Amino acid sequence: MISTIKKNPIYFMLIVPILFSLLAYTGYGFEFQLAVPASCIMIIALAYRQRMRASADIFYIIGAFVFSMGGDWFLVNKGDSFMMFAAGIGLYFFAHLCYLIFALINGKIHKVSLIGLLVIYLAFYVFILYPAIDEKILSVFSLVYLLISCVSVAAAAGISLNKPSKWAYLAGIIFILLSDTIIAFKEFLAYDELNFLILPTYYAAHICITFALVGRTKKVPAV
Repeated sequence: MISTIKKNPIYFMLIVPILFSLLAYTGYGFEFQLAVPASCIMIIALAYRQRMRASADIFYIIGAFVFSMGGDWFLVNKGDSFMMFAAGIGLYFFAHLCYLIFALINGKIHKVSLIGLLVIYLAFYVFILYPAIDEKILSVFSLVYLLISCVSVAAAAGISLNKPSKWAYLAGIIFILLSDTIIAFKEFLAYDELNFLILPTYYAAHICITFALVGRTKKVPAV
């Protein structure tokens, strides 16, 4: 891993989103939270600047980061508005869809992971979330979001990249799932004990996924 990093100086640019993450987490302003995915987009663009056309699949990741930024804005400004909350979750859904498409372009669904995740998260929905959500539309939307989250992780588990990139990408998608799960506990179950993990896992997801794309050395498939 260390030798891989030394061969590509762009890896060292990841210190930028890491610093933005620390500034955002310690309360220096929402703009630093947006700067995490924004700086990751810039790093990816720099890494692929000479083979952008042959690497069209990276635009799904860039799109995912942009959707995430939009989702962040809606959730931070939602107040008590159901529509703002729903819009934010909707943008995160499209982010997951982009992550899923990227993984499927570069691999396939890992069936064992998918079955395991569905068993765990469908049980979580049926026995914990469903009874706690009064709005039926929100309940259905939460179920759909849960399903695509599970499929997205299973696709990440089946992605065909070099080992450092594969594990970094999988870790990134798992971090998103963990962050979303903690948000569900917070928003629907009023359980706040894990709130301190929401942002660190979310920031780590962007950094891990960016690391994966920078380190990808396999031939990029046609889109």
